[in-house]
Amino acid sequence: MKKTGESKPTEAELAILQVLWDQGPSTVRQVQDVLEAERGTGYTTTLKLMQIMFEKGLLKRDDGQRSHIYAPAVSRQKTQRRMVGDLLEQAFGGSAHELVMQALAAKKASPEELREIRQLVEHMEREQR
Repeated sequence: MKKTGESKPTEAELAILQVLWDQGPSTVRQVQDVLEAERGTGYTTTLKLMQIMFEKGLLKRDDGQRSHIYAPAVSRQKTQRRMVGDLLEQAFGGSAHELVMQALAAKKASPEELREIRQLVEHMEREQR
């Protein structure tokens, strides 16, 4: 078994993680109900994926009840940072500037998002002084 959070989730695994981050610890049935409505995913597919994710260290499992309860092994923020870091290196040659420019060009940011971005940049500038 890999170390917790070491594996990069696939698209299907990320969908399961999103459900668990949003709903909290859940059974396979609870996760599958959401995925079926969103993606048409069947129960056996969800079960198999969650078992694989447990083996990969992406999920934790509580065996204390009749139905196993699964939870993410790593936070949403840590997973996002790892994926952005991988993307930054693979697609942008390590250039944070290029990544940010392309992200802002790809989807128009709301005034609130722009305000938060400015605050983050100002905070980072203060820390570098």
